[in-house]
Amino acid sequence: MGRERRTDEPGGVYHVTCRGNNRGPVFADEGDRLLFIDLLGRSVERYQWLVFAHCLMTTHYHLVIQIPSGGLSAGMCLLNGDFARKANKRHGRGGHVFHDRFAAARIAHAGHLLEACRYVVLNPVRAGICDSPESWRWSSYRACAGLEFAPSFLAESQLLGLFGSNADRARRAYRAFVREGREPVPGTGSNP
Repeated sequence: MGRERRTDEPGGVYHVTCRGNNRGPVFADEGDRLLFIDLLGRSVERYQWLVFAHCLMTTHYHLVIQIPSGGLSAGMCLLNGDFARKANKRHGRGGHVFHDRFAAARIAHAGHLLEACRYVVLNPVRAGICDSPESWRWSSYRACAGLEFAPSFLAESQLLGLFGSNADRARRAYRAFVREGREPVPGTGSNP
């Protein structure tokens, strides 16, 4: 019996994750990460996705994307398939790179979108890889915070537009919003 078919609603926004096979690395080195970023840009262009946030860890990655015309499964098949073929060729190996098909959680409203984006860019901090999101070069945080140029596929202005119409104030609000996500929740002693 086959897997249940995914429904990807045109215009829907999704938090997408994909993990490495056997909990192993997806990205062996900086070259793999650069390759993935390039292929992500191609999938975005082909399927007209809007990428609100991304983060490349070692054993998995996160995307927060809107799919104006649908095509989530087809775009992910292209992205993961091309990456696996090219990364395997780079490293002289064969076999599966990804554990299973990707996971996608539908994002219902703007507040949920902001929380998902914050979660994604704080992932390396929560994993103990770095002390702050600006220290991790493989996420969308640095571009949205105004610390570097945004890749062409990043929907930076759409995300910052949720924080206001003035670009400088929106960037400051974005940085403060992400910073607040690092603060312990009162009474719990831990991050939300």
